[in-house]
Amino acid sequence: MKKMLKGFTLVEIMIVVAIIAILAAVAIPNFVKYRKTAQMNACISNLKQIQAACEQCKLEGKEVNDANIYGADKYIKVKPKCPATSAEYTLPTGDADPVCPNPTTAGAEYEHKLPTAAAAGGGGEG
Repeated sequence: MKKMLKGFTLVEIMIVVAIIAILAAVAIPNFVKYRKTAQMNACISNLKQIQAACEQCKLEGKEVNDANIYGADKYIKVKPKCPATSAEYTLPTGDADPVCPNPTTAGAEYEHKLPTAAAAGGGGEG
């Protein structure tokens, strides 16, 4: 009487490992891309929030500084940080926009900066 062995052969296990490797090779780059895009969008959202708080502060005749913008009873409760680097944003001076501490270069794929009025579709004719 022959005894039947139960289990997987080496070839079957190698095929499963190869399929998992192929799926990982496809999924991981997409995951990294979507993560960077999400970080960039969150950063731009933070910059817009800071910009709106600074405008509100100016409208009320106050000086734009950390003490007037951030705090429990101020425009922004907790000072936001860039999701990519966890570094703090710098407040704008004059009519400039707030700046992200993320060291992206101009034209980078994931640039952390506010869109310009022309790029955002502003200033169009009605």
